[in-house]
Amino acid sequence: MWLPKLAFPGGRAEATTIFYPAPATTTDRRRPGTARWRRSALVAVAVMGLLLAGCGSSPRPPAAPGPAFPSTPAGVQAQWLFQAAGRPPIPDTAIRAHLAPALLAKHASAVLNAVLAGAGQLGLVSVASTRPDSVVFVMSVRGAQRFRVEVTVDAHGLISNIQSQEVAPTASPASVIPALAPGWVAQPVTFEAGGVTIYGTYTHPDSAPAGTLPAALLLGGSGSSTDRNDNNPRQPDGNALEAVANWLSADGVASLRYDKLGSGQTGWGRYAAHPERAGIGVYEQEAVAALDFLAGQRQVDRTRLAVFGHSEGGIYALLLASGLAGPAPRVRAVGLLEPVPVRFLDLIEQSSVASLTREVQQDQITAAQAQSLQQALARAITSLRRTGTLPAGLADGLAGTFNDNGTLLELSQIDRYDPAAVAAKLPAHTAVLLTCSNADLYFGCAEVDHLAAGLSQASARLDYVHLDGVDHVLKEDISKDPAAFNQSLPFSAQLRTALKTFLASNL
Repeated sequence: MWLPKLAFPGGRAEATTIFYPAPATTTDRRRPGTARWRRSALVAVAVMGLLLAGCGSSPRPPAAPGPAFPSTPAGVQAQWLFQAAGRPPIPDTAIRAHLAPALLAKHASAVLNAVLAGAGQLGLVSVASTRPDSVVFVMSVRGAQRFRVEVTVDAHGLISNIQSQEVAPTASPASVIPALAPGWVAQPVTFEAGGVTIYGTYTHPDSAPAGTLPAALLLGGSGSSTDRNDNNPRQPDGNALEAVANWLSADGVASLRYDKLGSGQTGWGRYAAHPERAGIGVYEQEAVAALDFLAGQRQVDRTRLAVFGHSEGGIYALLLASGLAGPAPRVRAVGLLEPVPVRFLDLIEQSSVASLTREVQQDQITAAQAQSLQQALARAITSLRRTGTLPAGLADGLAGTFNDNGTLLELSQIDRYDPAAVAAKLPAHTAVLLTCSNADLYFGCAEVDHLAAGLSQASARLDYVHLDGVDHVLKEDISKDPAAFNQSLPFSAQLRTALKTFLASNL
């Protein structure tokens, strides 16, 4: 899903911040209109939280000789920061002892602790210093993600500024996708749904006895341009569903994923002249037809079917498994991977308001401008819920917040469903794998708890996995920056283990 940062025409120039992250790659393939969102203070504070974690703890000795910090005022503070990383929460007293008051006025300790996520397995790659008041060092996170960090101190030796830039990975995004199991193939297939030819990938072994394979349908996230691999033109290298399909192959589970209407080879089909007429029913038909197609494959055991949904795909997975999407083969297991946990427009409103609050704190806009945008946002949501359309004259920045998440008709219709209420309608004792992460940019485990409560009402056999340092597209990534979705970061080993255990017990 995409929740762009709101933009107010004529707002203040951006004030100097403690962080000003830059993209890790030289080719900028980021979504138009969201560059400001991706360079927001949230990313800055997230990295700062990483560095300051556990202030006040005793420094841990290095495991082996490596780069050394200089004995300058900046070097002493930089060494303290690095050694303290990974041990939250950050005591207020320690923060006040090491950070300059002007910096603390911008970033309260509660904010730093709130955004700290997945700050384990740190390594010091290099250290450089040319002045006594400044040090630059590069650190690795979980052996993959790297940050270049510059620490500056004031005349009193207190940290006055921290700038961070994510360092470009050396591998290509394709290199981190799990390999397909030996003897398995990713076969291009087509099936029909609502008068449209749907293109997809059926992953299965070269040979297997008839009716012996468990199988899973994989459903991608929001946006009408999101394809079978969970990618779109602005996020071409997320590849979350391809990774899941290949994991499943290693566990002996066939799978089907497809380009939904508006994406990939499928395109808009008979809706090409009027894509705005594609509502939720079209996408429900696709999901039902896809499950029918999968269940009908010769190798597949139709009594051992699962459906896995990522992000907004989690809502469609619940609609399919509960029968609300229409008659479909019975589903034995459901996987909800970083699913949208509340009504969709509520989530957009909550995330956008949080973004506006951060912009006010960073002096990027005034409180009055934020209030005006928030009121316009509320009017737009009311209009969508009543008419399925946006009000006339809505600023481009606000309109993009909605348009980037699919057709307005589909968005207004899927918003009618509270995922928790749909979850409560699952057949009793359905096996469910549910994930949340402390590094998901869009929502945290507190919101996903709402969905878990609905699953409890259905007496689901629930495996609720709290992921550590995993981003929204299932990669090991603590940056809380959508630009990292395209980077060559490894997919979550923790999720891989949870998935393997879940499948062995329930499919």
